[in-house]
Amino acid sequence: MSSRSERERREAAQARLSAAGITPTKKRKTGGGKQGLVIAAVILVVAVVAGLIYFWQSSPSSTTPAAAPSYQAARTGTVVTAGAATAPVTVDVYEDFLCPACQQFERIYGDEITTALNEGKIKVNYHVIAILNDSSNPAGYSTLAGNAGLCAADAGIWPAFHAKLFTDQPAEGGPGKTAQELVTIGQQLGAQGDFANCVNGNGDAAAIGKATTDAAANEAVAPGGRLATPTILVDGTAIELNDRDWLKNAIGTGG
Repeated sequence: MSSRSERERREAAQARLSAAGITPTKKRKTGGGKQGLVIAAVILVVAVVAGLIYFWQSSPSSTTPAAAPSYQAARTGTVVTAGAATAPVTVDVYEDFLCPACQQFERIYGDEITTALNEGKIKVNYHVIAILNDSSNPAGYSTLAGNAGLCAADAGIWPAFHAKLFTDQPAEGGPGKTAQELVTIGQQLGAQGDFANCVNGNGDAAAIGKATTDAAANEAVAPGGRLATPTILVDGTAIELNDRDWLKNAIGTGG
């Protein structure tokens, strides 16, 4: 592919993002290392969200009522496992609560995933990572929200809290929700236990950072070290996000 055609492709993706009201993070010069990893990840997020926005806007609207979550969820470290341990299909979701493409993924597939979880057809491992910490002002919202999500799993409100953070996602480049705002959301959703101190303490911040680095080093998740969110694996193999039948095919109900 020539440099000109590559540039045109990027410009088209930027135009789709602008039409959807999303301003992608600008690329900054870097000497490599962790900052370079994050910037590379941001660029991939832009590409993923452009494709998902196009797919979402071209998909017919559903009139089916949203499925109410009835599955159980618990976390181990920075991974929240939803659904029955005996489910025949395992889905791994790598996501960042500030990621616009993750928000689009939740809008497109959230109800379908919930139904499959309720019916015991899949188990989902939600991997909480933070690749967009520098895309909030002040920096660090991705980690703060991720920590709050883990606290929500401990407090018994993961499905509702997870959905709420994407429904009310802050804009990139602006202020993220504060710890107190996250606490209030959780309390309104019926958080049990010491949820407020868990959120305010941000005690899983270091673990989320390590999980992000580990994900980038996992070839199945980040080929060539290029980590993007969302990344979805079905039984260990990454899927094509714009394949609207990926979940139906995974559980054997595809056409």
